[in-house]
Amino acid sequence: MKTDSLFYRIFQTDPGILFELLGHSPDMAQGYEFSSVEVKQVAFRLDGVFLPTPNAPDQTVWFVEVQFQKDPGFYPRFFSEIYLYLSLHPDTVDWQAVVIFPYRSIEPLPSQLYRANFNSDQVNRIYLEELMDVPKESLGIGLMQLIVANAGDTVTQAQALLSRTHTQEQTETKIAAIIELIETIVVYKFPQLSREEIERMLGLSELRQTKVYQEALQEGRQEGRQEGRQEGALSEGQSLVLRLLNRRLGEVSPSVQSQIQALSLDQLEALGEALLDFSQPTDLVSWLQEYQ
Repeated sequence: MKTDSLFYRIFQTDPGILFELLGHSPDMAQGYEFSSVEVKQVAFRLDGVFLPTPNAPDQTVWFVEVQFQKDPGFYPRFFSEIYLYLSLHPDTVDWQAVVIFPYRSIEPLPSQLYRANFNSDQVNRIYLEELMDVPKESLGIGLMQLIVANAGDTVTQAQALLSRTHTQEQTETKIAAIIELIETIVVYKFPQLSREEIERMLGLSELRQTKVYQEALQEGRQEGRQEGRQEGALSEGQSLVLRLLNRRLGEVSPSVQSQIQALSLDQLEALGEALLDFSQPTDLVSWLQEYQ
């Protein structure tokens, strides 16, 4: 099972699930955007990062890693990525790390070299096997339990989750996305079955004919097309602004590039107008600091 990409799909669909796993209110996710961040100097990629939006009351950055394979070098690599990110983003207010393991036996033994991290309140470890006895009111916790459920319980748990999707206070689009996630998890767990067989097993064919699902699917397609157009315009805007800055001020440093790539389309347009008045690199730095 390609578990890391599956988890990141789940967090993209409902970022509040991460905070539920940590015992916090899922409302904490309202001030965050979930994405991956590339640390370009050494080609590190932090696959799961909750970056606070500019106006969020809590400016903590959350680094999330899903580890389903035993890897003795995991913690040295993970902490190296975090501290390199922090060195390139010195304005970071605070940080937290979250590592998700399926079982305690998968976790490598914590090294004495990193005891300061493990003894702090900044490193959070979640073991999915220990969620099996947690009440299943939350759809998010239910998805986590489904991932580590044994084969004999998978179908029953998936059907129970599907029946609860309409009892939760979710948008129609979110309901459709959660249904797709449930099906994807079951597909991963039963690779010998076709998607059609799994649809029949879970009763998805009838569910997908309902008016609610069809309306949600259509709404999701419209949002996807709109997001695709926006992402394309954003990428073009970033490339254009960086080219103009490189011509006007010389090569822009990787840390400043990262700040520019975090700007919205409207902010990029404002920078595109402002850079015409820049005469030295400090003008760009000052503009970015003023924005932040």
